[in-house]
Amino acid sequence: MSVPPAPPVREPAWPLSRSAIWLWVTQGVLGTLVYGVLVGVFVLTMPSSAGGPVPVLRWLLPALVVVYAVVAIGIRPWVRYRVHRWEVTADAVHALTGWLSRTWTLVPVARIQTVDVTRGVLQQLYGLASVAVLTASSQGTVRVPHLEVGVAERVADDLARRAEQVRDEAT
Repeated sequence: MSVPPAPPVREPAWPLSRSAIWLWVTQGVLGTLVYGVLVGVFVLTMPSSAGGPVPVLRWLLPALVVVYAVVAIGIRPWVRYRVHRWEVTADAVHALTGWLSRTWTLVPVARIQTVDVTRGVLQQLYGLASVAVLTASSQGTVRVPHLEVGVAERVADDLARRAEQVRDEAT
């Protein structure tokens, strides 16, 4: 008699906050501005009569900034929103992250040592927070970025209580 195969790992149920899209768009705009200024300084300070690769770089670098802007502002935020997922079940915290390289992380509630809620400057602007669920293992951390602040606080509080209950039951 053979053992039936384990069911495939299912995708976590919840997407991030839709405000995460606008946070990523803002990050893309800021990155594009920084690259644009650097390329602008290069183009304006390098004489057009300079030899070597300079003439090619004078048109290639601005073109690359435009390509970066299209990807960072117009494509990446929407793709990231579609692929980042998270879920808290009775037994574990699940997170699926990455838009090019996908990472699926699961932390059992019994392994949770610390739950952190952080809010970066841009996250505060968009009313978002990130939850980090840490274990004793450096590889066991689950990060759920860009949740609405209230959701992040409720998730962190719930996980901290459940982890404490599991520790109390084990002693």
